[in-house]
Amino acid sequence: MVEARAAYPAWNNLAEMMFSRAAQWPDRPMLRHRAPDGGWHGMDWGEFARHAAAAARGLLRAGVAPGDRVLIVSENRPEYPIAETALLAIRAIPVPAYVTNTVADHAHVLRDSGARAAIVAHATLAERVTAAGPLDLLVTFDGSRGIPWSGLLGDTSPRPGDIAALAAGIPSGALACIIYTSGTGGVPKGVMLPHRAIMANCRGAFELVRPLRLDRETYLSFLPLSHSYEHTAGQFFLLSLGTEIAYARGIEHLAADMLTVRPTIVAMVPRILEVIRARILAQVGREPAWRQALFHRAIRLGLRRSEGVRLGPLDVIADRALERLVRAKVCARFGGRLRAMISGGARLEPEVGHFFQALGVTLIQGYGQTEAGPVISATPPYAARIDTVGPPLAGVELRIAEDSEILVRGDLVMDGYWGRPDDTAAVIRDGWLHTGDVGVIEADGDLRITDRKKDIIVLSGGENVSPARVEGLALMAAQIAQIVVFGDGRASLAALVVAAPECNEAAVAAAIAAVNQRLAVSERIRHHALVPPFTIEGGLLTATQKVRRRHVLAEHAELVAQLGG
Repeated sequence: MVEARAAYPAWNNLAEMMFSRAAQWPDRPMLRHRAPDGGWHGMDWGEFARHAAAAARGLLRAGVAPGDRVLIVSENRPEYPIAETALLAIRAIPVPAYVTNTVADHAHVLRDSGARAAIVAHATLAERVTAAGPLDLLVTFDGSRGIPWSGLLGDTSPRPGDIAALAAGIPSGALACIIYTSGTGGVPKGVMLPHRAIMANCRGAFELVRPLRLDRETYLSFLPLSHSYEHTAGQFFLLSLGTEIAYARGIEHLAADMLTVRPTIVAMVPRILEVIRARILAQVGREPAWRQALFHRAIRLGLRRSEGVRLGPLDVIADRALERLVRAKVCARFGGRLRAMISGGARLEPEVGHFFQALGVTLIQGYGQTEAGPVISATPPYAARIDTVGPPLAGVELRIAEDSEILVRGDLVMDGYWGRPDDTAAVIRDGWLHTGDVGVIEADGDLRITDRKKDIIVLSGGENVSPARVEGLALMAAQIAQIVVFGDGRASLAALVVAAPECNEAAVAAAIAAVNQRLAVSERIRHHALVPPFTIEGGLLTATQKVRRRHVLAEHAELVAQLGG
């Protein structure tokens, strides 16, 4: 058991960490997944270690050698960490890739990384990967193509001691994995993360979450494991604490899986939190007036309490009653046991964060990027502030450059971009990672992100405008599903807007007019046009629901040119 005041163990590498915990907790529940029979099946640490060791032996037999890059393309499932731990133990280099990747996406990753082997979940994914480039080795979890996973494992009964001993000799500076950036700012680049970078994230996060004591919790994992956040924090870090991980079936089943798994921890991207908030408010709006009044009073009192305001005797009584009448019913949507919700990957509007805090949800907002392991800072549990991304993690040096760019230094920083020394030299200078994000450090040491350096819009009058701020406020409107604001070099801002279901142009125009009332004159959207939804399949969204701004503007270049400004 991880003691609340214990120090984080000093492992040199991730594989050593996984086998060490398995030896310590052989019978502890570790992974859970939804099986084809409809039931939730579990795996303990001992079984995991035996499978990981067997997979490592099988990969060695199949010719995988230290330094070989191996693509992993799979939905979140127990085989994923088993395969990755096996690769790490034999010093091969996992290259996680999104299941939403097109053939062209896979072709880029295979060509750029030089990977000639792939571990893939099933035939549909294997078809895309094999069409992307030549492979010397293909393993499929369902056995439909190449070497079947069951055949690779062979005998899982031997103890994992031989592979665990092999893993223990890997130094912390060795390359652990190559994770590709989402490509929102150009061609995806392979970020080389050594073991030390991910272990530094784990140590820093351990200090952050001490008050929560997460060693006996259940985490519902649905963000893709190919994303750096889920890969580090939602996989290795939480597992190292003893948290059980249950793999959701996908975002479309998230609500149902929450009710079944009843997680105590879950990570969300801000867009999903915005959607959940909108749905809750829409449902409340259909209730009788007295129920609406109860709900909004619960929000008001919850906000005051979360901000540390002392409630009067009558408000205390009312707050306790509203806890049962309102907040408990809302929290039941998340399974009724939720202790902490983590938000990251994009800017979270403070209004959205305050909403969940008012409902009694402990919300942790994190900031980072793949090049930093990826976590740089986070708000401590039970912190009232949600308008910042908290202080840097322990062990992270952070400063603001003269042009307001956020610079980061420490063990968490990547080794560089695979095969791209010029790109590496452009972002790591004198040991400092230049994040490309703009921010300020508050008086209390918290970091506030204001925008992406490259995304700042400079209007023709010289005004600097943050598109993230304008888009964030616009997305609070129920009539707007997606939006991209632009206007660099123009007299005013314009926007491409995706209307929410069943909302027409008039409804969107009214919503934009209302949003404009909350903005400074230079920030107001003067022109807009409705466009079809931005989708992952269409190449306009990343797998974690981030809009690819450049792609959207290029896709609608003719319309962008027509909009006044």
